[in-house]
Amino acid sequence: MKIALEYQKIRRVGIIPGCLAGGLLASFIPVLELSVRSEQYQGLLEPPLQTILQADWQMMGMMNMLLVITIACMMYHTEYADHAIRRMTTLPVTEEELYFRKCILLSGMWAIVLVMEMLSLVFCTLHWFGGKNGAYAEFVIDLLQNFGYCFCMMLPVIAISLLVASACRNMWTSLGIDVVCVFLATMIPVKYFALSLFPFALPFQILEGAEEGTIVGYLAAAAVEILLTGAAEMIFLKVRRSFA
Repeated sequence: MKIALEYQKIRRVGIIPGCLAGGLLASFIPVLELSVRSEQYQGLLEPPLQTILQADWQMMGMMNMLLVITIACMMYHTEYADHAIRRMTTLPVTEEELYFRKCILLSGMWAIVLVMEMLSLVFCTLHWFGGKNGAYAEFVIDLLQNFGYCFCMMLPVIAISLLVASACRNMWTSLGIDVVCVFLATMIPVKYFALSLFPFALPFQILEGAEEGTIVGYLAAAAVEILLTGAAEMIFLKVRRSFA
């Protein structure tokens, strides 16, 4: 019921259509890229899914992060507009609960976007690499594994973006901070594992072609970053209330 209330808030301001439009736009990247360069991928030994992700996921990851941080900023902008969040505190709900509900809702929206993109990958694989070796079962398993991995890699960005948005009453301030973090992540040398653990660099990672130890390291880092961000949000809100 409470998640439904959060959904009603974002539905009224048009976030849902924007989310779907952003996901559709990112989904078209591999389609457009293969439409003009499909001949360059003929005869490659790598699995089709790995080929497509290695060629297009960097751009798709960038668009996904920009979409997520924009939605996060708009979700809290609706709370700060006309001091709605102050009236919210008079109800039997805490700001911490409000934050975690928004995290759950935004994670669900990210899952929907990811499904759209995975369907695009299915289309590209079947259309340009269809029936290769007849390994459909293996392809489905790889697709679902990549789906889960990419979903987990975005969760720290969701948590941090909502933390920043909750701290900044001006939407443009929080959006600017997040965008700077995104572009900072693009400049991190990928050969340094420790630097690649930067939360906004994780969504650029893909499961295909990665070593098992690296995969486990990224998943563990994502889990730790989520926990630390949640703890930081609770501490921040308590400190802010003490000075209010």
